Amino acid sequence: MDSELQKLHSACQEWGFLQVINHGLTPSTLEDFKREVTELFKLPMAEKKKLWQHEDSYEGFGQLNVVSEEQKLDWSDMFGITTLPPHIRNLFQKLPLKLRDIMEAYCKEIKSLAIIILCQLAQTLRMDEKEMRDLFGDGMQSIRVNYYPPCPEPDKTIGFSPHSDAGALTILFQLNETEGLQVRKDGIWVPVKPLPNALIVNIGDMMEIVSNGVYRSVEHRAVVNSNEVRLSVATFYTANLDSELGPAHSLIGPNNPAVFRRVPVEKYIKDFFARKLEGKSYVDFMKVETRDDES
Repeated sequence: MDSELQKLHSACQEWGFLQVINHGLTPSTLEDFKREVTELFKLPMAEKKKLWQHEDSYEGFGQLNVVSEEQKLDWSDMFGITTLPPHIRNLFQKLPLKLRDIMEAYCKEIKSLAIIILCQLAQTLRMDEKEMRDLFGDGMQSIRVNYYPPCPEPDKTIGFSPHSDAGALTILFQLNETEGLQVRKDGIWVPVKPLPNALIVNIGDMMEIVSNGVYRSVEHRAVVNSNEVRLSVATFYTANLDSELGPAHSLIGPNNPAVFRRVPVEKYIKDFFARKLEGKSYVDFMKVETRDDES
């Protein structure tokens, strides 16, 4: 394994998190996307309401994983949208034209980067690359824009509750210099300082499952401050919706049994969003011994 792949392997094993430079996204695409996303949150309320979240959907302006009226909400405004595959888009055509056009370009470039990283992970895991491509080649992609306004009492709230992500990879584009992302390492919350022009990549629950626990999804959160807005875009890359999720067949055998159970990808995603975000509770639920204990 060459030195760069070894660095990737170590980062995924020890942190579940890395920053990628020389990522291949064109500077003009990033700048244009940043501008149009920023304008999205400046829309008049009447225009925003056209993009409001509906019941049983995470697309549009609103909060995620709200399961009760008593639930304490995070100090943030969010906008979620499904971008790939095109045939499952619902909200995309309602976006302002300039944002729609640049989002089309951005999501294609992000998909290309995600596939490159996934194929590199197949190498580092010594997994059959064809199996990785078959699982993720036509994967579902969604985008969530996170807007964290200044908070008068930042110590009493949270921008985004601690959680791990459902997908295989999350690629984060930080739109301004305000810091706030923290990852959990050995029980300690570690602030992330974004490198100039880098994209932040998180390993999600799906990759922990596919790798049979070799790679660990990273638990992370967002904190707020009293003075500055923080704005970021998270792109989630997930397996093909018509596939089955479980440990890669090329990684398990008599001496390396499956740690996680197998489920259809659509059921996995539906069940994730039906639960309150709470650390890594969902990927823990997917473990074989958890199901056996509850059956």
